[in-house]
Amino acid sequence: MSAAPTTLKKLDTIQDKAARLIGTPSTTLNIHSLHHQRTVAAVCTIHRMHCSNSPRFLRQHLPNPRPLPPRRTRVAGLKDHNQVIYLPWYCRDMAARVVTQVMRMYLCSTRFSHLPNCFPAAQLKISYMRFCTSSHNDSTDTIQKPENTVLLNNLTVLGVDIKMARRRQPGVLRKVITNEKGVAEFLRSKGANRKTIASIISRYPRAITRSYCHLEERWQLWRSIFKADSEIISIIQRSPESYFRSSDNENLAKNISFLCSLGLTSEDLHRLLTTAPRTFSNSLELNKQMVEFLRDLCVSLGDKNPDDFVKRIITKNAYILIRSTKRIKANVDFFAEALELSNSELIKLLQGHGAEVLDLSSDYMKRNFKNTSEQLQSLGCTPKEVIKFFIDYPPAFYASFEKLSNKIDCLLESEINIKQLLKKPRVLEFSVDNLRNRIEELERVGYNFRKHGITILDSSRRRFEAKLEKLNEEG
Repeated sequence: MSAAPTTLKKLDTIQDKAARLIGTPSTTLNIHSLHHQRTVAAVCTIHRMHCSNSPRFLRQHLPNPRPLPPRRTRVAGLKDHNQVIYLPWYCRDMAARVVTQVMRMYLCSTRFSHLPNCFPAAQLKISYMRFCTSSHNDSTDTIQKPENTVLLNNLTVLGVDIKMARRRQPGVLRKVITNEKGVAEFLRSKGANRKTIASIISRYPRAITRSYCHLEERWQLWRSIFKADSEIISIIQRSPESYFRSSDNENLAKNISFLCSLGLTSEDLHRLLTTAPRTFSNSLELNKQMVEFLRDLCVSLGDKNPDDFVKRIITKNAYILIRSTKRIKANVDFFAEALELSNSELIKLLQGHGAEVLDLSSDYMKRNFKNTSEQLQSLGCTPKEVIKFFIDYPPAFYASFEKLSNKIDCLLESEINIKQLLKKPRVLEFSVDNLRNRIEELERVGYNFRKHGITILDSSRRRFEAKLEKLNEEG
């Protein structure tokens, strides 16, 4: 019934031509237009949905209803014709109600937008999306299930934050069958306390839909990577979604097997699951797609060991497998263009510290590169020195420009030359307060940065204190 009147007129024209071909003009047949026929059919449909029977003046023209076929097997049912479909008995009532609601809404919103208010269907002049998502009218209120009061009571006893759960996944609270007690007992058996269990369910209510057997099977797969149950609990507490989001344990087992086939050790898998657990929730095909992309990238840059290249990238950047290949390609192209790198130099960067920033947003890196480059050039650095700075210190791509600028200013205020900073950019990994405190302690013992350099600032706390004590003795 969604055809436009102009389209129906074309079909009417074809119908008239067919009538002329058989020698009977359409005026003699007295056939109404398709638009008129559909309008009448829609009116009858709405009447039947509202009154549960057909209009009285049309009932006498209806043929005798065909008796319902007896309940039969699927094979026996095929004897009627090859297109007959029989729904299972438990689906017929639900399907009929859904079809009735959708048809009623569609007809009222498209064909009869000015029905009288006394007609209940007039309240359903809404789109299909609002039918699915909104609860602003009586119709959708009747379709939406109420919250399960027994479930709410059980969650309250467990200490769950009902408001948080309702805000995050409201549909879970309307489910009739849940396993909140089983999930709580499972987590308790693995060492989680009451507060941890309540926090996990509050932040990811869908956890209570998992069965005990499913959770135990998944736990054993995780346990093959971790050495203690407490490690798994700490990850679930930090990110409940990582454990409860996927219900496909087979996919998890395949991902573990696939990552092991890449040469990753149990320590590597431990780091992946701790840092980026969504890697194991990805479909196996998605992880394979990224690995294949990295292999092709390695080959295109002239390297002859793509498997080693993939392993190095993944071990240096745990987030690489949960990013899109489009983002990685954009970042690689940006590195090659902005840093003016050859293929061999690009391979060296990607296998080194460049891999750590490969998963970042390319727009964010471009903005940081532009701002930092302008600041360094304003301090007397040449374009080549700026490029070398980013190659030696890739974290400058993701570090906050404001914080990076404050660190540079702090060093320059202490009569440290910008050329010294370019030689030891790792000094910028320390906080401004840490740098300021170290500089003050060194100035107190008469340390000369221009003469001895700034290497001492880029040392561990233990080595710095030992060096400071030695300077005090010499002074």
